[in-house]
Amino acid sequence: MSGSKSTDLLAVGALVLCSAWVIAWAGGLVVDSGWWPLRLGLLGAGLALAGPAAALLLHRLKRNRRAAEQHFEALCRLDPRDLSGDGTSDDVRPLPADNPWCGIAGRVRQTLLEHCRRQQELEHKRAALEVRCHRATTQSGQITSIFSELAEPILAVDDYGEVVLANRMAAELFDFDPENAGSRALAQITECQKLVNLLSAASHRKTSGERVDEIEIGDGEGNSRWYRVTATRLAAAEEETDPAEPSPGGAVAVLHDIGNQKELQKRNAEFVSAVSHEMKTPLAGIKAYVELLVDGDAEDEETQEEFLDVINGQADRLQRLVDNMLNLARMEAGVVGVNKQNRPLNEILEEAVHVVQPAAEAKQIKLAAELSPMYLGVLADRDMLLQSAINLLSNAIKYTPDGGCVTLRSRLADNQVRFEVQDTGVGLSEEDCQRVFEKFYRVKKDKNMASGTGLGLPLAKHIVEDVHGGRLSAKSVPGKGSTFIITLPSAGQLT
Repeated sequence: MSGSKSTDLLAVGALVLCSAWVIAWAGGLVVDSGWWPLRLGLLGAGLALAGPAAALLLHRLKRNRRAAEQHFEALCRLDPRDLSGDGTSDDVRPLPADNPWCGIAGRVRQTLLEHCRRQQELEHKRAALEVRCHRATTQSGQITSIFSELAEPILAVDDYGEVVLANRMAAELFDFDPENAGSRALAQITECQKLVNLLSAASHRKTSGERVDEIEIGDGEGNSRWYRVTATRLAAAEEETDPAEPSPGGAVAVLHDIGNQKELQKRNAEFVSAVSHEMKTPLAGIKAYVELLVDGDAEDEETQEEFLDVINGQADRLQRLVDNMLNLARMEAGVVGVNKQNRPLNEILEEAVHVVQPAAEAKQIKLAAELSPMYLGVLADRDMLLQSAINLLSNAIKYTPDGGCVTLRSRLADNQVRFEVQDTGVGLSEEDCQRVFEKFYRVKKDKNMASGTGLGLPLAKHIVEDVHGGRLSAKSVPGKGSTFIITLPSAGQLT
């Protein structure tokens, strides 16, 4: 404000000089007339009048400057957000319209308002960006957590074949640290060249799309498992991508475990092979004896009767095989009809012994029935439970060497009835005892000992456990024999 004070003093001095000059000039008009005393008087009067005028002007200048200073100081202390568009805050007194600083003060106030508006816009944008940043951070954490815990291995590579992203399952499969995987090539992490080639081909595709292949991958322990791998090209960054010729940006692979499907396919193939073999044998026998009859080789009635008995026996064998497959399929589908009634368990077991007796005699196996003298009542479907007992006895006879022994026992155990089939056969390992009830499973070392489809024991387990609410288990000593134990609810416990 020192410059403004100097300007005011110069203005006042100029006013005084101008007043004196005017008065002097006015007095000069009278000089020619020789009225010099009058000129002096006028000059003195002018000077007398100019003094108060100058003092008044100087006072007004100081007052306006002081008001302006107070106005600007108040504006400096004031929060610009307190300024309204049409008025001024009560803490800032407006300058009078005749104050020479009024225009400048208005422009300063408008500038403050403009800066305040811009500041508020920036604050709103900053608040919105903070919300978006927080939301993006939260979503990123959630996506990372979900990605890490996905049950299927997932990994991504760049266009140089280096791993840039992997979840926990992929790290466990290939045995590496996902945090430090970015500095390692995929070829260094896995020896599966087929997987490396698949991702490389997907990465360098010029068009989007998936490449799918079934790959067998081994782990560090020497085990291998089959995966269906879906590889997809990753697009490069927009600023680096030429629409006319897109550059590769890497690829991501999702590995879906199909080990169970492969195992199922293998078992199904083994099942079809076993069933075909089982069907082929009786069909071949039937065809052979039919041809003998057609050719007239059976001239007498006794020979014809013998041939017909063989044909009938082979047809029955074929029928049992088909029935086993159908019964198992129906039970699994839940469409089999069940007719449960209170029945004596021993009667069903005696009939099962009578059915398998010829097979035991053919191998000179002693078939003993040690049934409880007590009445053992069960709520059961007679045909199904009979089929279960026949399957267990037939299985014992198959895997018992000639001259061995198979024993069927029944007894009451607490509030349950129990019967068991014990043999002196080849026995089972601990693993085989757990797996022998799986469909199509057959003990490898005993496959050549007897033919079969691996359906008899699974069918028996379905009948005992799923249909009758019982339990079927096995215990065995390799080389000494096996015991299959069936426990069923007593009919007295069922209402």
